[in-house]
Amino acid sequence: MCQVDEEYASSLEQKSLPAVSKKCMKCKEGTAVLIIRVGDAFCRGCFKEYFIHKFRAMLGKNRVIFPGEKVLLAVSGGLTSSCMLAQVQEGLSRDAPKKLRFMPGIIYIDEGGVCGQNAEKREKAVAQLECIFKKTGFPYHIVPLEQVFTLPESVLEPVGRREQPSSSASYKAAVDQHIRSEVTRGQGEPAVEESQDALGRLHLQASAYKPEHKLALEELFSSLKTLTAKQDMLHTLRQHLILHTARINGYSKVMTGDSCTRLAIKLLTNVSLGRGAALAADTAFSDSRYGDVVMVRPMRDYSSKEIGFYNRLFEVQSVFIPGLDTKTADKASIQRLTESFVVKLQADFPSTVSTVYRTGEKLNTACPPQSSRTEAAAKCLLCLCALDTRAEDATAFNATLMSEQLSRCTLEEKGQSDAGCCRGQNQACGDDGCCSTSRVPVAPDLKSLLCYSCRLTVKDMTALDSLPPYITSEAEKRQRRAAMKTEIGEFLLEDEGADEE
Repeated sequence: MCQVDEEYASSLEQKSLPAVSKKCMKCKEGTAVLIIRVGDAFCRGCFKEYFIHKFRAMLGKNRVIFPGEKVLLAVSGGLTSSCMLAQVQEGLSRDAPKKLRFMPGIIYIDEGGVCGQNAEKREKAVAQLECIFKKTGFPYHIVPLEQVFTLPESVLEPVGRREQPSSSASYKAAVDQHIRSEVTRGQGEPAVEESQDALGRLHLQASAYKPEHKLALEELFSSLKTLTAKQDMLHTLRQHLILHTARINGYSKVMTGDSCTRLAIKLLTNVSLGRGAALAADTAFSDSRYGDVVMVRPMRDYSSKEIGFYNRLFEVQSVFIPGLDTKTADKASIQRLTESFVVKLQADFPSTVSTVYRTGEKLNTACPPQSSRTEAAAKCLLCLCALDTRAEDATAFNATLMSEQLSRCTLEEKGQSDAGCCRGQNQACGDDGCCSTSRVPVAPDLKSLLCYSCRLTVKDMTALDSLPPYITSEAEKRQRRAAMKTEIGEFLLEDEGADEE
């Protein structure tokens, strides 16, 4: 038994913990101001140099962004996206070593309509972000989420990839050509500040939305029964808006502020949501599922701790904007539960995030070769990833489908027996009976056009007619094409050469 008067202090060994009073691990001279990992202590100057070098090394190592390209920065006002904006601004400055050579623009998606914010709060948040955007000198686009109801059907149509040289020699040649053109023109800075006032006024006018679009957006998210489905749908609509804005303004790349911590959470979340087939595209450095516009994640090597320290030490401005999961319980959604699990585990085991993240780096998507004719039908209607529902019979997915089909047949038979259908009892149905021709037609079935994860999201919807018009129109077009192909299938000649390739 433990006694109160016993002394244990003399027998216990005191473990030495790293302190900020130790010297910097890099310069060995300055006093450390922060410790990133156990034993990794940095002074202020070395930490800034380390942080900036990691960002530019990530872009230089992958060589996805070529000189002179227009790159759209997706900024939400949070810590990571604001830090990404600061890094791009730092890399484009006049005295920056290894200067960035692309032409940036900024996009902000105003999601206040689905997060319970009134017009006054939304205008205040937009005004704060606009002040930050104007200081950068980059053209910016402020787009409300309500504009998804004005998008054309072409957003969901597959677009061929832009051919770019990928070899190191071609990349160096492009850099040399860009430098020569800058010297010839005598430009020290990228031409992004021209007509900035006109661009700003244009995009602020375009940020207006109609009241009917606001009501349609509220109806769409009120038809989703779970917070998990709402967050998934919000992410999908946000990506469609960013994609459309990039295309109409000539941007070939889009930078998103996904940190290492966020990608580790996303990886585990997507596994829980049934997006295992799309993990490589959702967490890789570059995502080329859209063809002509490539999503890039340059912040994927930074942890949330590193980003938080950098913003605090060097006064990077950010704006807190409440989201769908703000002030919700840990078990409110799968995304929220996974985030809470990873963050708490990371606090006790500091290598949790890096282990999950490094595992995700090894993932690869194995897709069968497809011809250009079947490219549209082979992609999900919402997330535009390759369909993972065309599997063999002996799979868990087909077993789930069989179980759902048997359950549906059982419920239908029970409902018909309880209602007393006229076919079984030789009775006449009323005007709105089961055999009446005046009944409202059933909404088109979207399951055949969706991947497994998006099927679960649509399954949680109570009204499919609340989807934006461009989604339903594209679904009807694909279904008509499939029906037409079925009708004339016996008259078509198979392209054996293309299949063999």
